[in-house]
Amino acid sequence: MSMDIKEKKLILSQAPHIHAKQNVTVIMWIVFASLMPAAVNSVLIFGTNVLIIMLLSVAAALSAELAVRFFLKRKLTVYNGSAAVTGLLVAMNVPPQSAWWLAPVGSFFAIIIVKELFGGLGFNIFNPALAARAFLMASWPAEMTTKWFTFGNGSIISGNIDAVSSATASSNVIDVISGATPLAVLKAVPSLAHQSGAAASEMYNALFSFDMLKSLAWGNIGGVIGETSAAMLLVGGIILLITKVIRWHIPAAYIGTFSVIILIYYFATGFETPFYALFFHLLSGGLILGAFFMATDMVTSPATSKGMIIFGAGCGLLTAVIRLYGGYPEGVSYSILLMNAAVPLIERYIKPKVFGTRAK
Repeated sequence: MSMDIKEKKLILSQAPHIHAKQNVTVIMWIVFASLMPAAVNSVLIFGTNVLIIMLLSVAAALSAELAVRFFLKRKLTVYNGSAAVTGLLVAMNVPPQSAWWLAPVGSFFAIIIVKELFGGLGFNIFNPALAARAFLMASWPAEMTTKWFTFGNGSIISGNIDAVSSATASSNVIDVISGATPLAVLKAVPSLAHQSGAAASEMYNALFSFDMLKSLAWGNIGGVIGETSAAMLLVGGIILLITKVIRWHIPAAYIGTFSVIILIYYFATGFETPFYALFFHLLSGGLILGAFFMATDMVTSPATSKGMIIFGAGCGLLTAVIRLYGGYPEGVSYSILLMNAAVPLIERYIKPKVFGTRAK
């Protein structure tokens, strides 16, 4: 008995055997696009100077990667969008009135020192944009902390604050708020309490108010370019979650841990409006930017769900401790960088269970 046997080929290939539609290029350009709502909003609030800063920063990041990889004779990867994302994030971490050269210098540092000298994308230990922010803060602290926006029509000082000032805040309090970022003002309140308890009380009432929260949400407050509209950053974060570029574990653990600590602190200290204080902290500074766009960096965060939760919780804990007890008003950047350094330790002890082997 004979039968026709068709020739069948056995095709062998190396891992990975399961392929997804998303690759590095697609992911990076989705991240870039998800930053656009906050970026466009910043230009509308602060003007064309911010647009120039962002364009120069992205151009510096792209040219730095192109030059380094050409010099080191590595494959050119400018097209994949990782350098563009880094450049935009660096720009969003500098003040809107900073010198034109500040963000490009940060981008050069991020790409050349933090990324390429460690081996390129996938080998860097720290988030390049956050490391660049820390470098700029250490090198030019005055440029990084005094070039805030001069408030104009529609800001909390000229508009929303009127409702607060008429009932609670004196003109001196308004002057203090308009001269710094909200978190910097909050850090300065204890010193006012030693001079005048009434002044401190007025300041707290102005900071922890619905009008302040409204301004924090839409961006008409002082701060770096990327922290001035929590609402637009949340839109970008939702885009990342919907497109499955990031998973929920790190943002949820980060924001959740931070919220629990902040609430415990303000309840324990007897504040009348602890939930307003919580939302003030959530919407202030770079917490939303850090939780959705920085801490979730796939290269510098854990790969497992359990590791992500531990990583996010650590970021939230450190951010809360720095803000409440540290001398620095903001804590997002340094918290994420410290947890970046802890990722190898987290992944060492949080390993997936291997099936089909005998337990040792």
